[in-house]
Amino acid sequence: MVQSAIDDFLDDRAVELESIAKDLRPLVDYSRDLLRGGKRFRALFCYWGWQAVRARPSELDPLGDDALAAELDVIVRAASALELFHAAALVHDDIMDNSDTRRGMSAAHRRFEERHREAGWVGDPAEFGRSSAMLLGDLLLSWSEQLFDLGLQRLESPSDGAAARTEFNRMRTEVMVGQYLDILEEQAWRGHDERELLPRAHRVIVYKSAKYSIEAPLAIGAALGGATESQVASLRDFGLPLGIAYQLRDDLLGVFGDPDVTGKPSGDDLREGKRTVLIAIARSGLPTSARRFLDEMLGDRELDDSQVRMLQVAIRDSGAVDQVERIIENNVTRARTALDSADISPSAQRQLLSLVETVTKRSA
Repeated sequence: MVQSAIDDFLDDRAVELESIAKDLRPLVDYSRDLLRGGKRFRALFCYWGWQAVRARPSELDPLGDDALAAELDVIVRAASALELFHAAALVHDDIMDNSDTRRGMSAAHRRFEERHREAGWVGDPAEFGRSSAMLLGDLLLSWSEQLFDLGLQRLESPSDGAAARTEFNRMRTEVMVGQYLDILEEQAWRGHDERELLPRAHRVIVYKSAKYSIEAPLAIGAALGGATESQVASLRDFGLPLGIAYQLRDDLLGVFGDPDVTGKPSGDDLREGKRTVLIAIARSGLPTSARRFLDEMLGDRELDDSQVRMLQVAIRDSGAVDQVERIIENNVTRARTALDSADISPSAQRQLLSLVETVTKRSA
């Protein structure tokens, strides 16, 4: 349903842009390519946040009821809007990280760069690529807003719509400031006390990823379903620790992941200089010489495979991987415990517990 809603929305945007200029076609084409992939976690959590508070005791399929079918259309549009927002964040993130690939394809800025180079246009291809991709990301942000509003327009309850809008707005702010905190840590970490590096890295996880990956979609879906404050609080208590576990798994994959599975080069986070919780813990467990080597090499865009392997060995030897795995498991336990007393539908509870395994045991 989400893919269909996204395709229909992009079809309409294609007509709109085509009426302005045929030169705009790549904006839609690149958006389609990016939005055909991914794990759809945000859409899933939005849907199950809605189901958690909206499903009836009989657990009937909502499509069997006309009123609930209309509400399902609202939640599908909202969930699809979250996917567009995520795509925008990925485009911008790849520009800031100077990444070459995304989901097994060239990153958007690289595609625009290559388009410039193949056409033999004047100017710097790389500059054109970055500028064009930045505008594409902005456009996707705007489109996510439009699609979200299209859903709200079909919602019968103005108060539920206002609550969902509040959650959506909060999510956007948190992601943007989280992105800033991320790039700040990459540049300013030497100016902070060693004891501050781990909590600062944890703060980045919370605001850049954990909240908007799971907590916010759950809260948005629940708001659209008319959730009580208690129900939203329970879903937050579940979503935040699970979001932290999700991002910690992502950080491990960013260093040790299989490129054939992740769609990004092995050790990409090392080349990008990510100051993650994993790195903060590794530094604290390494002897001085090994810590100095890690600091010197981290963020070097020209790291070759052998240097990446050396850093991977150092991080493993520090005990950081095992410690991060323990932190993941602790957060998973917190998330599961939060659902035990949550006043939500049994079907949603079962599905959310199933998603715990999906988001934390993944290899991509």
